Amino acid sequence: MKGDVSGRAHCYVAVDIGATSGRVVAGLMKNDGSFEFREVHRFPNAILNVSGKYYWDIFAIYSSVVEGLSKCAAEGCRPDSIGIDTWGVDFGFVGEDGTVLGLPRAYRDPYTDGAPEEFYGIVPKDVLYAKTGIQILNFNSIFQLYRQDREGFSPLKHAGKLLFIPDLLGYMLTGNMVCEYTVASTSQLLDPVTKDFDSALLAAVGLTREHFPEIVMPGTVIGELTDSLADFTGLGKVKVVAVAGHDTASAVAAVPATEKNFAYLSSGTWSLMGIETEAPILNGDAAAKNFTNEGGVEGTTRFLKNITGMWLLEQSRKEWKRKGNDYGYSRIMEMAKEGAGFDVTVNPDDPRLANPESMVGTIAELCMEKSGRRPASDAETVACIFRSLAFRYGEVLEDLKRLAPFGIDSLYIIGGGVRNSLLNAMTGEVTGVRIVEGPAEATAIGNCMLQAKAAGRFADRWDYRRAIASLSIRSSTL
Repeated sequence: MKGDVSGRAHCYVAVDIGATSGRVVAGLMKNDGSFEFREVHRFPNAILNVSGKYYWDIFAIYSSVVEGLSKCAAEGCRPDSIGIDTWGVDFGFVGEDGTVLGLPRAYRDPYTDGAPEEFYGIVPKDVLYAKTGIQILNFNSIFQLYRQDREGFSPLKHAGKLLFIPDLLGYMLTGNMVCEYTVASTSQLLDPVTKDFDSALLAAVGLTREHFPEIVMPGTVIGELTDSLADFTGLGKVKVVAVAGHDTASAVAAVPATEKNFAYLSSGTWSLMGIETEAPILNGDAAAKNFTNEGGVEGTTRFLKNITGMWLLEQSRKEWKRKGNDYGYSRIMEMAKEGAGFDVTVNPDDPRLANPESMVGTIAELCMEKSGRRPASDAETVACIFRSLAFRYGEVLEDLKRLAPFGIDSLYIIGGGVRNSLLNAMTGEVTGVRIVEGPAEATAIGNCMLQAKAAGRFADRWDYRRAIASLSIRSSTL
């Protein structure tokens, strides 16, 4: 990276952390109109099972982030700023004296099993949706807090502040606390109209508004690296920006749309299809279809639905590999074409496909139930998966068209699934809308663009979306 930055580019460091791994990425925005995206450091992330409770090792994550920042300095990168995005829902606690109180609980902890049904005795289901517009998932923050309150979880009892994961890491880097809007919106504690916490819902889980810092919008400067980190990393007093802390919000920010009336599909292991609206959609039809209203950039709402994505293929490939058939990506594309004559589809969101012992076997059973036929080969299973995803995307897009306050003519596909041109083409055939393939690295690019906006280099989301549409983007790994 040496020589790439000084005088010829602005550098923004995106810290992008998922449930299984994290990475530190340097985004170089060059004066020639190109954008160079470099992965400087990648590290594992895993859930810890300690005495039957599931945690995130926030201190190991923090240490890995600091290591990545140090590598940036060693490679000659002097970033303009740093931004952090992670998954949603989960949170940690900080004591009155500023101490991080233990490890955050992980959303896969089964302690929330059955919690929504219990909670409806306090706040009925329809009232909860009307207040928040968030789909019911048993691991939502509200249900985690409900169970933590009832089990007398010590960090909760001694908490001065509650910080969602990107905000907690931002605090550990700067010493300053904020509550970023997009990640807070996933908690099912936020009123999507006022964009602040609902006091009645907080009271239902034993909290008050004072347990949370000020809510800030993406692009707000949190502060600078602490003196000790500035010296240790070699970066100096670099600004840390609260970007769209929820990774999907950062990805949607990078949709290269020039028109307002569009739909997006963030395509990967899990797919998220939705629209960007100025106000939440809270009617009964939205609730019945289990759509969710999450926070977006510039105070917008991401009205979307979670769809099972390439999880079906990934789990099938693992199963085939155990049996000695390690199909590469190019071979998978060939298999999808070879098996195209098998025209049976399944519902990717069928609960039986959530985590079956045998993905291949379960898909075959569902095909048999529906049509009396099973895939006769691995190729036919691949074809079934692709066709099923395309048809599911079509169903959800039809629901979006009925619920959206505007017409939808374009579907922007972003994320890793952009590379699956065959599935994208099938999706276009099923939906009948214009398919636009956006950046595969949408989350990190959106993270960087929001930092650039905070620095005054873009006026608004349409300004940097136009830039993304015109940029020549190159990715590499150091």
